[in-house]
Amino acid sequence: MKKISILFFAIFLPLLMIAQDQPLFGIKFTGFVKTDIFFDSRQNVAVREGHFYLYPLNESIDPTGFDINSKSNFNILSVQTRLTGAITGPEAFGAKTSALIEGAFFGHSDADVNGFRLRHAFAKLNWTNTELMIGQYWHAMFITDCFPGTVSFNTGAPFQPFSRNPQIRFTQKFDSFKMSFTAMSQRDFTSTGPQGAGSIYLRNNVVPELNITLQYSSKSSSGNSFLIGFGADYLSLVPSLKTDLGYATNQAVSGISTMAFLKYATKDVTLKFEGVLGKNTTHLTMLGGYVTSDETNANYNLVEYLPIKTMSFWTDIHSNGKKVAAGLFAGYTKNKGAGEDIIGPYYSRGSNIDNIYRIAPRVDINSGKMRFSGEVEYTTAAYGTTQADGIVDNTHNVSNLRLLMAVYYFF
Repeated sequence: MKKISILFFAIFLPLLMIAQDQPLFGIKFTGFVKTDIFFDSRQNVAVREGHFYLYPLNESIDPTGFDINSKSNFNILSVQTRLTGAITGPEAFGAKTSALIEGAFFGHSDADVNGFRLRHAFAKLNWTNTELMIGQYWHAMFITDCFPGTVSFNTGAPFQPFSRNPQIRFTQKFDSFKMSFTAMSQRDFTSTGPQGAGSIYLRNNVVPELNITLQYSSKSSSGNSFLIGFGADYLSLVPSLKTDLGYATNQAVSGISTMAFLKYATKDVTLKFEGVLGKNTTHLTMLGGYVTSDETNANYNLVEYLPIKTMSFWTDIHSNGKKVAAGLFAGYTKNKGAGEDIIGPYYSRGSNIDNIYRIAPRVDINSGKMRFSGEVEYTTAAYGTTQADGIVDNTHNVSNLRLLMAVYYFF
């Protein structure tokens, strides 16, 4: 991995020198060095040694009645440190051109913590009111103009859709309106299935994940800004190419997820809100997935699938001070089940959770290129018994308190 990092710098640092002599083409590097220091009151569902936090683990009771997962833990990590290269170039096809490469040291798995990982890599063509972007970028349900400003790297997950995908995105502007169409594959954030998590289920479906999003924005003479938008996302997967008895199958599981978002900003305060009604949202780092719902042919073991429905809401409010800014995030998500009785296994996240809520106040203190941030995350998950239709009943709450401090140096 060290060799890969050295190769990365060896390739792109010379381009930085070229940019000084050729203003029409070059690359500008920005980014930050970040260290997170965090304490959790219990064991949790998280990745990268606890860095990307989702929700507390269920109770695990030993023979004496003690909850094994009640053990607290602590860590310090700098894996979110990031390097971004913004590339400029001459016009092509009558459009302005640009590209971006961004990576961090988050790794690809827990075994690869500190490894260099590609975040974004895309090229753009921009005409007067039209944009074509091709490459890896945020999922179309992650609205870059309206997302939580948390200190935690989870950025509001599992309440907020969180995923980066290889994609083709076409955006058209109409005065204050903007409409985008996106076709996506999967890479680092994938669906799950009989073979575990992976992109194979979407690849075998042939049709990419499809999204349409419409936004309206305005800004008053006083400087206040307003944004509202809606989106719909279609995902279809083929979980398996053969049945348990060895017969060929091409049965798919499909679902449409919808969302709405709102942002209002004044000179002093910014308020954001988003709601998602999702189906099969494992790849978005949310609750949900799909289940086997029916056996259509016992002789061949042919089955049908149903997506699990998930409802999620979050709100984020923060002050806009340049030196000191305070904020508050609150989120709630609920498992809405499959809508019909289930006969087979779950391919999902949190199938025994009815709901999760989180409250997270924070404060940022800025001076020059430095920032010190503190956040308190209180998250509660309601675990229970999964019923025949996927609804979770007879719940008990399990809570975690995370204390987080982050130190940034921007460049």
